[in-house]
Amino acid sequence: MGYLVLIRHGDSFWNKEGYNCFTGWVDVANLPSGINKLIKSAKVLSDFKFDIAFTSELYRGIETTLIILSHNRVSGTPIILHKNDIVSKKSIFFHKDFKRFVPIIKNWRLNERYYGKLQGMNKDKARKIYGKEQVFLWRRSYQVAPPGGECLKDTERRVVPYFKKEMLPYLKNGKNVLVGAHGNSLRALVKFLDGISPEEVEKLEIKKGIPLFYKYAKARLKKIGYIKNQKDLKEKI
Repeated sequence: MGYLVLIRHGDSFWNKEGYNCFTGWVDVANLPSGINKLIKSAKVLSDFKFDIAFTSELYRGIETTLIILSHNRVSGTPIILHKNDIVSKKSIFFHKDFKRFVPIIKNWRLNERYYGKLQGMNKDKARKIYGKEQVFLWRRSYQVAPPGGECLKDTERRVVPYFKKEMLPYLKNGKNVLVGAHGNSLRALVKFLDGISPEEVEKLEIKKGIPLFYKYAKARLKKIGYIKNQKDLKEKI
């Protein structure tokens, strides 16, 4: 039995009122308030053992993953595996020098949705230029993409195959997997895991900085839900 734990980064500097910009692949950091929320979640998970972690190639995703693991008392020291490292991902659990570490694997497929021409644009300004309904479609719909960018369906096409190929085998082997990523890359993954329709996914929101748990048992993943405190962890895990 393995556990899949998904966590979205906290508020970033471009989420802050006054910026309120489409971020996408722009590499901005978590705000101090977002970091504090992540630290709170990290302390809740401090005695939950992670075997491996996956994250995006964007700083706020990497930072989120490192914060969760740096407060963990049982998983080992977090290390980021470079894509050109000699040690393969398949051997990390068997190499004697990796017993005291938890590896982190970065991949662009877990990046936030690419917003194309909207990246860096203030959302209120975009509504004035393109109209509220059009901007809403670009933000929330499953298959309407902004100019030069991705729709959620495009994001799903890169996230789900990566999950099946790279993460699912660890879960099948009883390993606990952490994924530190973004609102839309996690929306795409949760859509697949929960069997959510294209219409229903428009309303789906991934909470920032709070771990979302799934349990792999009997050849399937079962949603446990958000774990907000030690009581949740003891009762649900």
